[in-house]
Amino acid sequence: MKNRLILNIVLLSLVAAPAHALARAQDEGARAAGADSATVARKLSSRNPLERRAAAEELARLVSVEHRRLVEGYRAQEKDSRVKLALEWALYRMGRNESLYPLVRALDERKQAEQSVAYLKQLEGPAPLYVFLNRVNGNTQIRLLEVLAAVGDRDTLERLKPFTESLDPGIADAARFAEREINIRIEEAPAVETKRQRKVGAPAQSEPR
Repeated sequence: MKNRLILNIVLLSLVAAPAHALARAQDEGARAAGADSATVARKLSSRNPLERRAAAEELARLVSVEHRRLVEGYRAQEKDSRVKLALEWALYRMGRNESLYPLVRALDERKQAEQSVAYLKQLEGPAPLYVFLNRVNGNTQIRLLEVLAAVGDRDTLERLKPFTESLDPGIADAARFAEREINIRIEEAPAVETKRQRKVGAPAQSEPR
């Protein structure tokens, strides 16, 4: 009886050890990520605007919501337009939805259009952009259509139809391009999914003896 109790204790310790190790590793990883984001956030005070912009973009990538109030403060005092736009992108990624408006407005700014397009192409889906399509000027519409070419889905195709028939050749071309790009992704999606399923479901090959 005593030996069985000892054996059970040993077995429990063997089972529990990996769980403790995993929890410890996860905790250490979270602390390291927090330290990294704090290091990045400190660069928002750099005198170099390129460093400030890079820091904002990295915080956006990390979705460092713990630094949101800090980023809002720097956004309020930032003078450089490109850095300010990067801060808006970081804030949008951190959950400040109203920061999408300056990102869309920037599509009509010569110096910021490409920067904004690059950010908006990282959106997880096209839905947030639909509200702007009929409320902006032609130049901004063309840029939005460029973004939708990259992030659009089946639902987007219906919304593109009026623009493919636009009397403005720039808008019509951009809409048709977006339509083609989305259709290509839709056609390729089943093949990619099938390939992924085959890879996941493939039986493990036995090692040669």
